[in-house]
Amino acid sequence: MNITAPNQPLLLAEETNKEFLPIKGTDYIELYVGNAKQAAVFYKTCFGFQSVAYAGLETGVRDRTSYVLRQGKITLVLTTPLTSEGEIAEHIKKHGDGVKVIAFWVDDAEYSYLATIERGAASHFGPIEERDENGSVIRSGIKTYGETVHVFVDRKNYSGPFLPGFVEWKSEYNPLDMGFKYVDHCVGNVELGQMNRWAKFYEDVLGFKNIITFDDKDISTEYTALMSKVMSSGNGYIKFPINEPAKGRKKSQIEEYLDFYEGPGCQHIAIATDNIIESVIAMRKNGVEFLYVPGTYYDTVQSRVPHINEDINMLKSLGIMVDRDEDGYLLQIFTRPVEDRPTLFFEIIQRVGARSFGKGNFQALFESIEAEQARRGTL
Repeated sequence: MNITAPNQPLLLAEETNKEFLPIKGTDYIELYVGNAKQAAVFYKTCFGFQSVAYAGLETGVRDRTSYVLRQGKITLVLTTPLTSEGEIAEHIKKHGDGVKVIAFWVDDAEYSYLATIERGAASHFGPIEERDENGSVIRSGIKTYGETVHVFVDRKNYSGPFLPGFVEWKSEYNPLDMGFKYVDHCVGNVELGQMNRWAKFYEDVLGFKNIITFDDKDISTEYTALMSKVMSSGNGYIKFPINEPAKGRKKSQIEEYLDFYEGPGCQHIAIATDNIIESVIAMRKNGVEFLYVPGTYYDTVQSRVPHINEDINMLKSLGIMVDRDEDGYLLQIFTRPVEDRPTLFFEIIQRVGARSFGKGNFQALFESIEAEQARRGTL
């Protein structure tokens, strides 16, 4: 049923002494894909996700099929259309497989919707309550860059496997997990000149803060450059770097993404682990391909990031990069695109105190990405 809005206006963030929109974490990330059944096997096999829930023809859903996977606190929903018509089919036709929904876990989805609409968000859908024998969930949604949306999810009165309308997905095939814990951050790519607009959107509409800014001097090579602002929720549970291309001699990775995705969207999902070496060894064994890091990168790692716990030779053999900030160090590695279009990819990250995003690795990372672009003929 629809939930009606109250008549009284909501307090603005500056009128309160606390965060106006508490977000408890990432509830789920939904990808629209061409074949959800096959994509589910890919994410189970290569990334170690486990079967959770299912909705489709057998559950009374006539226009789509969705498979829900989980590992640690990360929930992926893979959704495919059952006909050639409709919003999901059009999304896939234009963008290919990609992220449609980044959902937030909140205590009050109705308030979250009304508060963000009051601050200028465009509605995706108003608050709705969904029920089944396991209780009720209230959800609402707002639009953000491109066709990406944020959905607010209040599930405190629900005990089912995922959402009403889904049933438990029982599978005999559940491979070992990869040690993934939670979503560290999601990166959005937007057009030239749009980064500040969307950074301001997250600040004004969702109450986020700009915690780090990178310009084209920080993120550039001989050929390409980009600019980025990292936006964070007040509690730091949600972090969104927003990237835009900067002028360069050749086409940057952001421009390549925008060309092939045909618009702004989520470029990559960063997944946290407590043991990146074990995670990457398992992923490589299961067929995941990673960006190549030039061997010369490791010549300066020990002087740039001394006193790390990991064996530098092991990191080099796996292509894992290292960086440090005032709070500690981090280890990170990036997959190649997981679709045929050079769009969505994943980052695996282990933080040993560090809160930053690997600024010291940008040069090597960009050179690796440019080498991939050159192979594709898109540089």
